[in-house]
Order: sequence, then C-alpha cells, then structure tokens
Amino acid sequence: MTVRYEELAVEWLGYATARLETDAGAVVYTDPGRYGVLDDYWARDGDLVVVTHDHHYDSDGIRSVANEDATLVIYEAVDPAGIDRDVEPIDALAADFEVVRVGEEDRVDVDTPAGEVTVWSVPAHNDPEGPNADADGSVAHPPGFGCGFLLSLGGRTVFWPGDSDALDGFAELDVSVFLANIGGGGIVADRHEAAELAEAMGPDLVVPIHYDTFEGLEADGEAFAGDVASRSIPVALDARSANQ
Repeated sequence: MTVRYEELAVEWLGYATARLETDAGAVVYTDPGRYGVLDDYWARDGDLVVVTHDHHYDSDGIRSVANEDATLVIYEAVDPAGIDRDVEPIDALAADFEVVRVGEEDRVDVDTPAGEVTVWSVPAHNDPEGPNADADGSVAHPPGFGCGFLLSLGGRTVFWPGDSDALDGFAELDVSVFLANIGGGGIVADRHEAAELAEAMGPDLVVPIHYDTFEGLEADGEAFAGDVASRSIPVALDARSANQ
C-alpha cells in the first residue's frame, strides 16, 4: 500500500525499508533489505539511500534499490568487517555509487534529477538508563552505534529514527511524516512510547514500520494506530507489509 501525503508518496516495503517519492520523481529508500523483504524487489530507482547502522546494512538490498547515479548516505560507524553476515565492504559500493559517510549531526545536500533532497543525521540510540537497557545498563544500540535521519524532500520532512528509543530530543524536530519504529522487544521504542513521542512531536502524519518482521519485533499495529488517532494525529497503517 502506498500512502499519499500531499506531494509525497510513502510505501513500507517491510522491516526498516521505506520508499519515499516526490511528485517530481525523486526517490529515497531507508535501510533497504534483510529478512527477505526485498528478495523479489529490483526497482533500482532510488536516487538516495540512507543506512542508519550495522543491523540495517545490507549491500544486496542497497543494490536492489539504488539507481546507477544514486548517493548512499551511510552512518560513519557502519563497519561491514564486523557484521556476521555476507555483505560487501563499503568500498565496493563506492566503486559504483557516490558514498557519503556521516556522523551524528551532519547535513548532506543531494542533487537528483527531480530536485534536491537534504539529509540531516540525528543522534539515535537506546538510552543506557532507558526502558530497553539491561540491569547493568547494556543496550542493543548504544550511543554512537547508529543514527537517525531527517529528510527534506517534496517540500516536506520525513523522520526515520532507525533503531532507537523514543528520545526526548526527537520532539524538537520539525517533522511532517514520522516513520515510527514500534517493534519494542528491548530493541526499539514500543508502540506506547512511539505514540507518546508522536504526540510530543506533532507530525502531520505517522506511518508505523519496523514491526512484525520476526518474533522479537511483534507489535499490535492496529492498537498503535488507534492510540495515535485518539491523540488527533493522522496515522496510516500498512498491515500487509507488516506481515511479510
């Protein structure tokens, strides 16, 4: 299902992969691949691909969505050498695409044939004193392991926090569309925390993603949508993608 929001189309393809397209034709993908969500997908229409951290780095997924002139914006801590999956080194991708490595608070302006897309990286993590921390403060996504991205395209902003808690600082962002990670499971914000963040952030639209991909990411998408709607915030639920 494709969600329309003024000049912007949003489609959740499964797991952490969302496809964004402006009416002018600029196409952006978030964290493409893993867990079979792109096994039969070979669009190669993406002008921009963003990757938040190691767990979402999938070189095959990137190649299935990126066009020949694509820019890949990849968080600086992503290290394929430490990933226990069969992935290409980033240098191999850099031979075919423009690759930009970013820190936690960087800006990248990407020129596409259909207009400029601006990317801001945002600190995003599990708080060692937060709801997803173990008793000793250890977390799956410590500070510095990954980031989130705020994207400006088609006159609107889209926020993808990656694998993160619902951090207080997110509410300060100017967000049109919030791609809410609601999987919980000690990995990311659960649906209750994400709904509270949505209320504090006040986006024009919420699209939940990153849930029901595997057992550890189970969430009730319909309950989340009802919770967000009860707070007078528009929400679009794509249940079909959740069950991939």
